[in-house]
Amino acid sequence: MTTTVQTGPEELLAYDREHLWHPYTSMTAPTPVRLVDDARGAQLRVDGAWVVDGMSSWWAAIHGYRHPVLDQAVTDQAGRFSHVMFGGLTHEPAIELGRRLVDITPDGLERVFLADSGSVSVEVAMKMVLQYQRGTGHPDRIRMLTVRGGYHGDTFDCMSVTDPVGGMHAMWAGLLPQQVFAPQPPAAGADAATVAAWATTLRHIADQHHHELAGIIVEPLLQGAGGMHPYPPECLAVLREIADEHGLLLVFDEIATGFGRTGHLFVSEIVTPDILCLGKALTGGYVSLAAVVTTDAVARGISGSDSGVVMHGPTFMGNPLACAIASASIDLLLGTDWKARVSHIGDRLATGLAPLREVPGVADSRTIGAVGVVQLDHPVDVVAATDAAVAAGVWLRPFRDLIYTMPPFVISDDELDRLIVGITEAVKAG
Repeated sequence: MTTTVQTGPEELLAYDREHLWHPYTSMTAPTPVRLVDDARGAQLRVDGAWVVDGMSSWWAAIHGYRHPVLDQAVTDQAGRFSHVMFGGLTHEPAIELGRRLVDITPDGLERVFLADSGSVSVEVAMKMVLQYQRGTGHPDRIRMLTVRGGYHGDTFDCMSVTDPVGGMHAMWAGLLPQQVFAPQPPAAGADAATVAAWATTLRHIADQHHHELAGIIVEPLLQGAGGMHPYPPECLAVLREIADEHGLLLVFDEIATGFGRTGHLFVSEIVTPDILCLGKALTGGYVSLAAVVTTDAVARGISGSDSGVVMHGPTFMGNPLACAIASASIDLLLGTDWKARVSHIGDRLATGLAPLREVPGVADSRTIGAVGVVQLDHPVDVVAATDAAVAAGVWLRPFRDLIYTMPPFVISDDELDRLIVGITEAVKAG
């Protein structure tokens, strides 16, 4: 039976509260949500008032909202066809997106698997690692090496490489594949001796477990939802050396860091992995799409495994509408001086957030690329901090002990100033 509800804001929110789950939110005692009814540029209209979006809709909407180029890509492709199965068929939007990804990712990454979400791309990457080891004569290599403090998504294999103690998935520890964890990399700016000590520990762990390890997976340069932790680029070279020494595949999860967010188009420009996972900003935040880009050597190894094929094929793999938007988003990004824009956002955030280090209850503030983070010395009161930010005209979504921002690249200086005020008010309230 179909029910009809009134469409006024109060009725919509009441129905939402009774029937809809939100991320990491109780169904029986939900935290408040706010109603969005419009969006443009770097702003959302929330409960009838325009606020600056400090989150890029969880790091994805790098071009903001209602961008005419991306809107046109939607219209053009929807006017042809929005979806067709990728099994046994192909189409121009997927081919053109594949061409762009091969062109803009580091040399050697030239085989593209189009998945339908970031978590799924990590699942596919981990399957690829295991199948490669089987195909190259090492079926006993079934564990992944990773570092503490990481986050790679909410599906099962993804949860197994997320920090098992401090991460969001500790309750599933007994059910997940048991992976090998090394210490978290030192913080960005650490001296050479600290990096060397971490590298020594990592090498020791790899030496102990090399016979059972299949690959290494990390978020390069910036750990995201695990703690917004930037670390030195020298650590990436250590990971590459260990992978090569022990015959492991190196996987970089750049779902959050890709497409310019850290100041690099991809962090993989610093050190090239064997497998690269992309998502979030891939479509400019318009629709869900992810990609796994890998080498010819990995593809040949997988072909030598039992099945001879990658054992994964989502219904919406290679969705034409998503692919068309992704190509338009990539062209839009590369057609601007995105590097200067990211640098400008980062500089303004660094200047604006630095004074918060003197506020009682603040442990640290830090920036990397177009990312700003304020870390408290206690868990954030999410409701109070969010209320304070919205009252200041800003949308933020704090978690754990962090109040942070990853704004759209199109944000104006006035909006950045409002954003800094909103973060300041959230810190005082949180």
